Amino acid sequence: MKLNLLLTGNEIMAGDVIDSNSARIAQQLNPHGWRVYKKVTVGDDLALLCQQIDKLCDDGDVLIINGGLGPTVDDLTAAALSAVSQQPLCEHPRGMRELQAWCDKRGFTLNEANRKQAILPQGCDIISNARGSAPGIQLEHKGCLVIATPGVPSELQQMLADEILPLLLQRFDSDHIQTLRLGVFGLGESSIQELFDRELPHWPDDIELGFRASMPVLEVKLTASGANSGEQLARWREPVEALLGDHLLGELPVTLSDALVNTLRKHSLSLSTAESCTGGLIAAQITSVTGASEVYPGGIVSYSNAMKMSQLGVNASSLETYGAVSETVAKEMATGALVATQSDLAIAVTGIAGPGGGSEEKPVGTVWIAWGRSENLHSVCLQLPFDRQGFQLWVAALAQELLRREVLGIIGLPSLVQRYRRGGSI
Repeated sequence: MKLNLLLTGNEIMAGDVIDSNSARIAQQLNPHGWRVYKKVTVGDDLALLCQQIDKLCDDGDVLIINGGLGPTVDDLTAAALSAVSQQPLCEHPRGMRELQAWCDKRGFTLNEANRKQAILPQGCDIISNARGSAPGIQLEHKGCLVIATPGVPSELQQMLADEILPLLLQRFDSDHIQTLRLGVFGLGESSIQELFDRELPHWPDDIELGFRASMPVLEVKLTASGANSGEQLARWREPVEALLGDHLLGELPVTLSDALVNTLRKHSLSLSTAESCTGGLIAAQITSVTGASEVYPGGIVSYSNAMKMSQLGVNASSLETYGAVSETVAKEMATGALVATQSDLAIAVTGIAGPGGGSEEKPVGTVWIAWGRSENLHSVCLQLPFDRQGFQLWVAALAQELLRREVLGIIGLPSLVQRYRRGGSI
C-alpha cells in the first residue's frame, strides 16, 4: 500500500502549530507493516489543495488529509474534495445527525457555522468522530482511497483507532515492513557508517540502514520489508550489535538513564548523586525511569560552597585551595554522597555552565566528574563547548555513561569523553 499524507493549515505553515499529527499517523501505521510514502503540507489555499489532492491520488493507493474540516471560512478540505471529485456540496444526512447529537450531548445550539461541518461532497461516506464535532470524509478519487480528518490531535488519535486503521486493514494487506531501532551513545553518524562500510561490507540490499541524530542518544535503524522481514532483521541483529559494541544502549525507546538503572538493577547495586552545575538534572533523569527507587536512594544538590560543606562534608580548605570546580572537591562530593546515602556507587559533578564565571585557568564549560565506589573513585576534567543548557545536558549524559561503563567493567573512556578531556585520574 502506497499511503500519502496531506497536511493543511496556515498555522502549520507559519510555525504557530507544530505538526505532530503526521508522526502520530506514521506511528499508528508501523505496527501493521505500513509506512508513509510521501507527506505534503500546504496552507489554506483552495487551488493549491485541489492541485495536491490530484497529484497525491495519482501517486498513491491511500491519501489521508489532515485538517481543514472545521466550521470557519479557512476550513477548505470539503470544498477541495468537492471540486476534485466534481461532486456538489450538500448536507450529509448521517453527518448532520452525528453533528446534532454532538451538540445535544453538550447542550449546544446547532448554529449555521457548525452546520458547515456536515456540508460534504455528494455521495461521500463519513468517518465518525467520537471526540469532536466535525465528521471525517471518505471517498474514492482516481482509484485512490481518500480519508479526510480534523486536525485536532486527540480527535485524530481516536479516529485512527476506531475507524481508519480497521478500514485500512479490511482493504489492504500488510507490506510487512519492520524496523529495528537501536540506541547508541558516544558514536556519531559518520563514525557508525565507517564501521558498517569497513566491518560489514556485504550489507544486504534488502535491509535499509538509517540514522537519526539526537541528543544524547543516536538511533540506528534497520528496516526490512516482505514476508521474511522479521527473519532478515533477526539474522543481522547480532552482527550489528557486535559492531556497535559497548556504545549500544539497547533497543529503542531507551535512554541513558534507562540503561543505567537497568544495569544497576542487574548487578544489585545502588547509586547516589551529588550535583552542583547540573542542579539536580541527573537525579531527575534517573527518577524518571520506572523502578528507579530500587537502585537510587537519593541525591544532594549542592549549588553553593556552603551546601557542599554542610551537606556533603567537603572541606573548607579544599574549596579555598583548589576551588569548587576541581578534582579534589568533586571526589569529596562523591564521598559525601556515599556516606549520606550508604549507596554502593556515586556520581558527582561540579563545573562552570556559563555564560559567565569562567577564568583563564578554568574557562566556561569546564566540569569535573567523579564516579565510582568509595575505595575506587575515578575523575575526569572536561571542556564542553556548549551553551548553558547544552552543557548541563551533556554533563548529565556523560556522567551516567561513565558510571554505566564502570558497573559493566568496560575498560577505557567513551570517545566523546576522550574528545573533550582535559585531565583527571581514571
